[in-house]
Amino acid sequence: MRVLVVEDEEFLAELIAEGLRRDALAVDVAHDGLEALERLRLGDYDVLVLDRDLPGLHGDEVCRRVVEARLLTRVLMLTAADSVRERVDGLSLGADDYLTKPFAYEELLARVLALGRRAQPALPPVIERAGIVVDTARRQASRNGRYLSLSRKEFAVLEALMRAEGAVVSSDDLVQQVWERNISYRTNAVRVTLSKLRSKLGDPAVIETVSGHGYRLGDAS
Repeated sequence: MRVLVVEDEEFLAELIAEGLRRDALAVDVAHDGLEALERLRLGDYDVLVLDRDLPGLHGDEVCRRVVEARLLTRVLMLTAADSVRERVDGLSLGADDYLTKPFAYEELLARVLALGRRAQPALPPVIERAGIVVDTARRQASRNGRYLSLSRKEFAVLEALMRAEGAVVSSDDLVQQVWERNISYRTNAVRVTLSKLRSKLGDPAVIETVSGHGYRLGDAS
């Protein structure tokens, strides 16, 4: 899942981003409204965590343009204002959810994950293929009844391959779904993560390399 955090308080922005990255989400950060629109123009995001009171271009206008462009990105608006009128105004702009500051990180994460599920094609919370079971809600995976101890990135890559239902997923697609844009070594990170994931999945090998195209999850059990 890809998330764009737009917050002018740099410390808070990085705090949110690092928390979400620890929970296996690919996160980019912008500090003003114009930068946010540029990032939205260049990349596909499942969720936009949007501070309302932004410098340059107000968060309200960013939200309005996201809605007008009919992006699939879901908007979680953040604000220090907690009156009912403020919340109604934010939602009337087209925001999908609203969270007032200060907030608990656990609640932010829960709302981001819920919005992310709405941004993607509906799939059951538990996905099964080739003897592999991925519980996306509990962030747990197993193969033939054997629990898999996966890192957050390994889990995210496995989930992306499972969601593809046997279709080929390119390295670029994995980068888009799992890694944030400002990581310069992403292509190598895909290879390293896949190597570790294959080792943990064990034999028979189930992740296939399709030369020149990417990777897919085969039918081995």
